[in-house]
Amino acid sequence: MAITVTPIHPHIGAEIGGIDLSLPVGAAAVKELWGAIDRHCVLVFHGQDISDAQLRDFAALFGPLEIGRAAARPGRRRLQFPEIGDISNLDEDSHIRARDDRRRLDSLGNRLWHTDASYMPVPVVLGMLFAVAVPPAGPFGAGETEFADMRAAYDALSDRQRALVDPLVAEHDVFWSRGQIGFTEFPPGEREQYPPSRQRLVRSHPGSGRKGLYLSAHASHIVGWPVPEGRLLLRELDEHATQRQFVYSHKWAVGDLVIWDNRCTMHRGRPHDEMQPRDLRRATTLDVGSTLDEAA
Repeated sequence: MAITVTPIHPHIGAEIGGIDLSLPVGAAAVKELWGAIDRHCVLVFHGQDISDAQLRDFAALFGPLEIGRAAARPGRRRLQFPEIGDISNLDEDSHIRARDDRRRLDSLGNRLWHTDASYMPVPVVLGMLFAVAVPPAGPFGAGETEFADMRAAYDALSDRQRALVDPLVAEHDVFWSRGQIGFTEFPPGEREQYPPSRQRLVRSHPGSGRKGLYLSAHASHIVGWPVPEGRLLLRELDEHATQRQFVYSHKWAVGDLVIWDNRCTMHRGRPHDEMQPRDLRRATTLDVGSTLDEAA
């Protein structure tokens, strides 16, 4: 059965059919999926049944895999493979984390609009998230993941605005983003392990050739500008880029796999019923160079 690609939003996102990710995926299918990623930025697969090992192996077809900040910490983990991120509200024994659990509070930063690992000198490319358990809705959301198209947001800027932002560089810092929600309780040595990194504010996407804003909650200020002025510009751009016409909101079902390209999207998680398990597994591919080495 041939792979099908069905757009689900005027700017961003497509549903992929005709492929079973529990079976070996050949080079031709990977090439076809890359083409869909370059065009749509976000791909949605429904009804998949895959193990963590199968998710890891599928993701590795698209590039070397990241070991994330939480998995790099010492101590026991719930999941077997460090390349699979534990995007859940569960502790090492699969119990619901307490409301004041430090790892839970750290993870709440994912509800801010962000780009994964933009605080790293060489950031990441693809994120892949697979739903194992989906909780009921809470008062302010059902645990959706929302994606903003940063290419469409860039295109909607005026010529004068694009001329202003094109050459700018922002400094990104994970401790700045967590500080915005009041979380500062990091393990000893983690601040030294993840110092701030500088990234271009505008990136040219290599697959599509389109320019897009490169924003994130991790972006703390504009290099060379007074800090208050740069933060106001970043806030203006965040508000512009996350207008509803640029956003696809994914409502999760068990067996969903979503792939997104961090080079041309921002995303955020939404609240859900914290008294019920939410279990998503993530794999992330690494880039090969700094954004500062790219032509704007």
